[in-house]
Amino acid sequence: MIFAAIAGWADSDEYDVSFMCAELGVSTSGYHAWRGRGPSARQVEDEQILAEIRTAHEELDGNPGVRRTWAHLTAAGRRISPKRVHRLMRAAGLEGRHPKAWKATTVAGEDPVNAPDLIGRHFTAAEPNTAWCGDITYIKTWEGWAYLATVIDLHSRALVGWALDTHMRTSLVTDALDLALARRAPTAPVIFHSDRGTQYTSGEFADYCVNNKIIRSLGKTGICYDNAVSESFFATYKKELIHTKPWPDMKRLRRETFLWIEGYYNTKRRHSTLGYLTPAEYELGYKTIHELAA
Repeated sequence: MIFAAIAGWADSDEYDVSFMCAELGVSTSGYHAWRGRGPSARQVEDEQILAEIRTAHEELDGNPGVRRTWAHLTAAGRRISPKRVHRLMRAAGLEGRHPKAWKATTVAGEDPVNAPDLIGRHFTAAEPNTAWCGDITYIKTWEGWAYLATVIDLHSRALVGWALDTHMRTSLVTDALDLALARRAPTAPVIFHSDRGTQYTSGEFADYCVNNKIIRSLGKTGICYDNAVSESFFATYKKELIHTKPWPDMKRLRRETFLWIEGYYNTKRRHSTLGYLTPAEYELGYKTIHELAA
């Protein structure tokens, strides 16, 4: 806007207001009338919305980008377009964190116990506790490597089981499943989908699954899309927690991982695949974020 440009130069005392108005073809009286009007109603509302956006970034550790910020505001009852959120966040220099490139870590074992792919990249489930998926990722601490095994419910994307330790033995993944079974107590056999890493194709794991009414499902070796939900979770976990601070020891890593999973990921983080509901909201039966603000 011309008047805003004039005001910027006028505040610097570099040019006379009358001179700038004459050069730009606007009236001096019009400029002074504009200066005296104060901020418009839209500008005032923009400031209010920006304050809400900043609060969201503080509450969610500065993690959400435009879409999750928009969803957060919408769920709180603020009717606003994603474009407006984008404009305000860009002007304020606010942005979400972005994941690093995916890296294959699957290691095939000797004499693997095979199983069919029962998911076929259709990572959905009509009901909870009918189809789970999982994988292992690594975290560097000052004491050495740590490994996180996960169990994710494909119905709500909730992380229902996990185990964190300094080894990658089969017991790591069975510990994660033990937690999931204890917490969810499924009443029927559950499909568990994974890659073909040695832990998931071992005879020990196959026996565990038979004894606990778990139906094994395997994707292809080294194909990240065949276990995309697990890979997506690890990308989020690393960009929003692991890559934000140093990890001196397992005690701190385990505590912070617990707080992030149970206090944030399952209850506060909005998932695009759930229509920007949280896993907890989705499992309560909500279908859209607009229902939350009703």
